[in-house]
Amino acid sequence: MSSSRVERATAAAREIATSLGLPVDDAVVLHESNKIALRLVPADVMARVAPVGEHVGWLELDVARQLAATGSPVAAPDPRVEPVVHERDGVAVTFWTYHAPTSTPDDLDPADYAGTLGRLHAGMRDVDVPTPHFTDRVGEALRLVGDRALTPELGDADRHFLGAALRTLARRIGERAGAEQVLHGEPHPGNVLPTKGGLLFIDLETCCRGPVEFDLAHAPDVVADHYPGVDHELLRDCRLLGLGMVAAWRWDRDDRLPDGRRLGEEWLGRLKEGMDALGPEAPRG
Repeated sequence: MSSSRVERATAAAREIATSLGLPVDDAVVLHESNKIALRLVPADVMARVAPVGEHVGWLELDVARQLAATGSPVAAPDPRVEPVVHERDGVAVTFWTYHAPTSTPDDLDPADYAGTLGRLHAGMRDVDVPTPHFTDRVGEALRLVGDRALTPELGDADRHFLGAALRTLARRIGERAGAEQVLHGEPHPGNVLPTKGGLLFIDLETCCRGPVEFDLAHAPDVVADHYPGVDHELLRDCRLLGLGMVAAWRWDRDDRLPDGRRLGEEWLGRLKEGMDALGPEAPRG
């Protein structure tokens, strides 16, 4: 986000929190990309803020409330305010319990990571909320790749390769996947919060349905070694699909991830290397 958008988002979050009776003297930016996370003090509440048209807070709140009620390892909405999406000045704000991190994502224990993700998946099998299928997210990536107006700096050769790779991998996963369930969608280390009470997953707006390997593909490779019943060929294809999707996001003209274009080029290169190992059916970069 630009500094003006951060300032507008921060002002809206502070005003809404104050109107709800939460004491706010300051706001600390915890994370800033397409969305912004703020710690409001002294209320010690986390506010997630995004433009109204890009927010899916209702889904995230609904899933988090159901999971928290079953003791699943998730950060829950702040209990001091009603769990709803608040809108003001073109931004949408949701309020969450703030948990101080006890370590960095680089220090996560793989066995603990896998066990906590397994507990999350167990809880998600009982979640009663309509969620998109993982192929819907693939479709969003294909829409970006197929529209030059949305990805003007993506070259023609890479555009053709990326589109073909996404379609091939989605088909392969669909043909091989067995049981499907509600997933986190992006349980990478940045969405795992180490707290005094153990690991918690955050940022549930990416929830979707699919095989658990789709989630495991977002975790460090070693985590899958501690997760029971993994189909490693399916996991390989899910990892490649994940590379393709995040590469597509980075070419979006509206992407605001810091250093996003360099990362997009790096991930596209890794995808090309991975597709080469799949055999003659795989598109070549």
